Amino acid sequence: MTVEEGFPGQRLNVLPRPLVQAALARPGTRSLLVTDAGYFPRAKAHGIHRPHPIPEVVVLICTGGSGWCTLDGVDHPVRTGQVVLIPSGIPHSYGSEQDDPWTLWWLHLDGHELPELLSAIGPAPVRTLPELYRAVTLVEEIVTQLERDVSQQSLFAAAAAAWHLLAVLSAGAETAGSRSGVIERAKDYLQSHIEELASVADLAAMARLSPSHFATLFRSQVGLPVLQYQTQLRMARARELLDTTDLPVARIAASVGYPDAFYFSRQFRSVHGTTALRYRAQSKG
Repeated sequence: MTVEEGFPGQRLNVLPRPLVQAALARPGTRSLLVTDAGYFPRAKAHGIHRPHPIPEVVVLICTGGSGWCTLDGVDHPVRTGQVVLIPSGIPHSYGSEQDDPWTLWWLHLDGHELPELLSAIGPAPVRTLPELYRAVTLVEEIVTQLERDVSQQSLFAAAAAAWHLLAVLSAGAETAGSRSGVIERAKDYLQSHIEELASVADLAAMARLSPSHFATLFRSQVGLPVLQYQTQLRMARARELLDTTDLPVARIAASVGYPDAFYFSRQFRSVHGTTALRYRAQSKG
């Protein structure tokens, strides 16, 4: 038995179809429109079966685990770090592997310019994406825009991010990063997800490297282990909030990824040699 949605921690946005039709008739969104977008973490038993084609293009980005897709009767495995592009008008199915459920960022696209944009990407339905960090950041931006509201401004901002995403997809293997590029993108990802605890295994999977290789490469180029670097980023943001806001320490702790304020206080003191409150009271500048 498979389910289409309802996974703990999921994010799901589906535009009302009358709104889709109106947006496809307006400048700014008629060329490209995101009609649906979401995030399904560890989506066990996830599955979709569409024997009748839909008008939208479906984009799936697997950032963990594994799954499969069947396009026009042809089966394709899907692994971490791969992207699935399902053209409109093609019967298809896809789903998560039972023993290794995937984590999926996904979106549906429509618009007059879409066929031409897809032709620049190429016909391969499943591909490994060198710019996975950037792709995930763009899809997350799309999801956030649609969560904010469904105003023309938000739809346009989501469409702009989708244009950028398709450009990243079209780059394909030609933009395969050097080793330094891989680490720079990992740093960018950590900086833009400061409230999340990204494991070495997660980052390594997104870079398509073994955890040990990724950890060694990161430390050799950054000078710090991954988790210590992330702690530095969090503490820098905490200092900024302590200096520029009146937020309580517990609120600041949560905003930089520490739901336990006592643990945050211990970490802050170990890094700075003083408590967060004493740091805030110090004269600076």
